[in-house]
Amino acid sequence: MDLGLRGCSAIVGGSSSGMGRAIAHALAEEGCQVLMFARREELLRDVAAEVEQRTGTPTRAVAGDARDDATLRRVVEDATFAFGGIDIVVNNTGGPPAGAITSFDDEAWLGTVELTLMSCVRLTRHALPLLRASGRGRVVTLTSSSVKEPDDGLGLSNSLRAAVTGWSKTLAREEARAGITVNCVAPGFIDTERLKYLYSTGSDPDADRARDAETIPVGRFGTPEEIAAAVAFLCSTRAAFVNGITLLVDGGLARGLLS
Repeated sequence: MDLGLRGCSAIVGGSSSGMGRAIAHALAEEGCQVLMFARREELLRDVAAEVEQRTGTPTRAVAGDARDDATLRRVVEDATFAFGGIDIVVNNTGGPPAGAITSFDDEAWLGTVELTLMSCVRLTRHALPLLRASGRGRVVTLTSSSVKEPDDGLGLSNSLRAAVTGWSKTLAREEARAGITVNCVAPGFIDTERLKYLYSTGSDPDADRARDAETIPVGRFGTPEEIAAAVAFLCSTRAAFVNGITLLVDGGLARGLLS
């Protein structure tokens, strides 16, 4: 299936590892030029070079903090200079600290607002004029299956990813006539560094992983590449009529009829 991504350009956040890295690779495989953005500069540059070498598609690497508005503006300017425009924005940042919702002080809450919500708002806002000019703009934001069924012990994530979902749904309606679609992908248990960290905080990580994998109907955790495939489709011309949704990618774990 031709996804219609050849010659397009994308910004992919959190792309030095995990799902962001897999998304950058999947888009580049389809011929989409990618600006990869993350904090760890040396790792990011190595990964961007690897993606370009494997796919033959031009990539760029810009390191910085997603909480810094000036950095996000620079990311958009760099992509515009390098590629001549922007067709796709993939919002993806690391998850906030784990813990009960009552255990966090104001500083933790405000930090999570900056990282999880405002990074999406700012990056997309800076890119919107270019997405409108594209005529086939795409905004895809990675959230979490917790927007459907909140997870115990992830109070900050449950709260702020729900806010991101509300922002995304609203933007989808406001920008649809400009040819822009805005969607979320909500991963379930995906085998990433973040998931390994969360399990490491328990007393028996291996037993906890095995227990949770058994609850998933497909019997295993997902891979970053499976999330990337879903994102690539939503970025495609084939998905032009898919707008304002949250696509749950969880191996069938959620039980809700509309999940």
